[in-house]
Amino acid sequence: MTTDIRITRLPHGNDLPLPSYQSPLAAGLDLMAAVPADQPVLIAPGARALVPTGIAIALAEGTEGQVRPRSGLAMRYGLTVLNAPGTIDADYRGELQVLLVNLGGESVSITRGMRIAQLVVAAVARVQMCEVASLDETRRGSGGFGSTGG
Repeated sequence: MTTDIRITRLPHGNDLPLPSYQSPLAAGLDLMAAVPADQPVLIAPGARALVPTGIAIALAEGTEGQVRPRSGLAMRYGLTVLNAPGTIDADYRGELQVLLVNLGGESVSITRGMRIAQLVVAAVARVQMCEVASLDETRRGSGGFGSTGG
């Protein structure tokens, strides 16, 4: 199933390719860094940076965009999306930006056009909270972190 998403290139992203899938069954579209060609963003170990993508999108009602790390960057450099997955609400119309953090031991240079994250579009269930005096019992109950043996 394919769904159209309206996208606008911002002036600083005009020459960059649009997000795209890198394989036939990929779940995420790769997002690229729209940093100036002559001013790469250097992320030192332990530091973070908000990296522009040069695009804005209009998601359909009932969907969200999830900004996720790229596994290759995480493996090679320790670079990941700090708030993974970052959520893009269907009513947001600003520039997509990616909050990257360097968990590795060396500085990482983010250059123009570098694939920095993935965008996964997913359905969202809207719920209504219904306050009750107590919740039904389950086998797990209130067992939290580590309570199932992991």
